[in-house]
Amino acid sequence: MAKFLRTSGRAGVRRYVDAAAKVLIRAGVSANAVTVTGTAVVVAASVLLLARGALLAGLIVVGLSVLTDMLDGAIARVKGTISRFGALLDSTCDRLADGAIFAGLAYWLLTEDRGLGCALALWVLIASQLVSYVKARAEGLGAECNVGIAERPERLIIAALAVLVEILGVPWSLEAGLGLLAVLASITVVQRLLHARNVLAAGEERVDV
Repeated sequence: MAKFLRTSGRAGVRRYVDAAAKVLIRAGVSANAVTVTGTAVVVAASVLLLARGALLAGLIVVGLSVLTDMLDGAIARVKGTISRFGALLDSTCDRLADGAIFAGLAYWLLTEDRGLGCALALWVLIASQLVSYVKARAEGLGAECNVGIAERPERLIIAALAVLVEILGVPWSLEAGLGLLAVLASITVVQRLLHARNVLAAGEERVDV
């Protein structure tokens, strides 16, 4: 969830999510199955709905599927089966889902002769992948990198709002939203690079001493 949601109403939200997780556990559903299923639905919705201009249906399906981000973690936590592979699978599926969403929007914008919007969607797609890559690479080198003004939840919320305003018929709303996302995601990449540089440099100085 976005940062402002993480710090407000967390206990209440967690109670309902955990309750849903217990129902799925009793049905024999694993956390990894929820992760893969949710991602498959997002990819399908991006290709079959967003890419064809069915923005409202796509927004609803993708929005509901994104809830699996909370459910899979809740299932693993309730069952006590949190694993490193599960975390890897979840991150991989997040990247696939994000890529599908923005690729679907880019394709539709291209078919509508909205070249600027298409270019911005592709920029967001690339920058979003870089945001996650820099964090993963930095942490692989021993530098915690949970910084940045536009992490995945914030990016998805802004994208959803841009699509919603587009559905309402506001001119250039999708281009404006994607432009904002492109800038914020790019800034986040730079923030993470600078943060990682400082952390890694400090560690190297301690080793030299």
